[in-house]
Amino acid sequence: MINQIDNPVAHPNPVVFQTLGTTSGKKIGVATLNVEKTINSLNLEMVCAMTAQLKAWQNDDRIALVIIDGAGEKGFCAGGDVRAIHHASIKIPGKLTQDAVDFFENEYRLDYLLHRFGKPVMIWGDGIVMGGGLGLMAGASHRVLTENSRIAMPEVTIGLYPDVGGTYFLNRMPGDTGLFLGLTAYNMNAGDARFVGIGNHYLNSDDKESMLDHLAALSWSNDVNTNHDLLTHALNQLEQKALVSIPDSQLASQQTLISYLMAGSLDEIVERVKVSEFCGSWLARPIKTFLSGSPISWHLIYRQAQMGTKLSLADVFKFELGLSVNCCALGDFSEGVRALLIDKDKTPHWRYLKVTDVPKALIEQMFQSPWPELNHPLKSM
Repeated sequence: MINQIDNPVAHPNPVVFQTLGTTSGKKIGVATLNVEKTINSLNLEMVCAMTAQLKAWQNDDRIALVIIDGAGEKGFCAGGDVRAIHHASIKIPGKLTQDAVDFFENEYRLDYLLHRFGKPVMIWGDGIVMGGGLGLMAGASHRVLTENSRIAMPEVTIGLYPDVGGTYFLNRMPGDTGLFLGLTAYNMNAGDARFVGIGNHYLNSDDKESMLDHLAALSWSNDVNTNHDLLTHALNQLEQKALVSIPDSQLASQQTLISYLMAGSLDEIVERVKVSEFCGSWLARPIKTFLSGSPISWHLIYRQAQMGTKLSLADVFKFELGLSVNCCALGDFSEGVRALLIDKDKTPHWRYLKVTDVPKALIEQMFQSPWPELNHPLKSM
């Protein structure tokens, strides 16, 4: 039986929290993003509500695992609802705004909480999973893909870069795939996402209810490791029973081509894709997206890819918080959001038209944290 838990925020349920009873006596916490109009894009209210409830479930011995899904048929989460940051940023151009700090700080705290949750966390990644939604998914221990999954980091289109931990997980993908995904905003299917490690389980979209019934019948315990193994075994069984066929992955089969396209300096990459012919190819759309993106973002994404895997997860979020708020104050973020989400003319007027026009000093400035280490908002991580 599903029992409603009081929503911790005074809003008509932007996130719905419920618990699912099980035959073992343990409960499954279910958090449903519930703003279908924006494909469940995250705003500050939703982030804070989820953080509060997840912490409560983390400390509740009755909760064996947590499932996070999205309302509606279009997708799990299309990213972050960044309109408030845009409006605040255009009021004081070139300056750090508290709206930007508040949103990104709380979003990254939520993502970090998921990465370090302890108990099993499952994301039902059906439909669109982009940006901030991918940040939630990357933090979960069990990430279920479906035939409808469309997963991307499209920040290059709004003057940002792949944040929400992208510096951590993109740089751990095969070959130059992380850089390719960041520059092109390529839409991954389930096969692609499985190949790069974003997803680790696959079911059909209409298997959801039977999956919940199956999980409710399992013998959940007080041991976190046992519950992780139990969930993994259950999802593997359901995948085999459903006889599902994971879609082919272009990312897997085209590694040689991706490495060729992403080789060399950023200037060389941009010139190479400009002169290449992709009409009718699977690359036509992602390359068009790349070339219409922000040249400032190109520099940020390229440099992000050079950082490798040396930073810890906590240090990644600290670094990204500084870079993200700098994007709002100094980069193309406000103009990108205006063009895509506010006026919706899809014609951004980027500050610089060519990759070679972007001043190196600007990129250096954007990579500098606005705060001394002792005053960093995420110093407690």
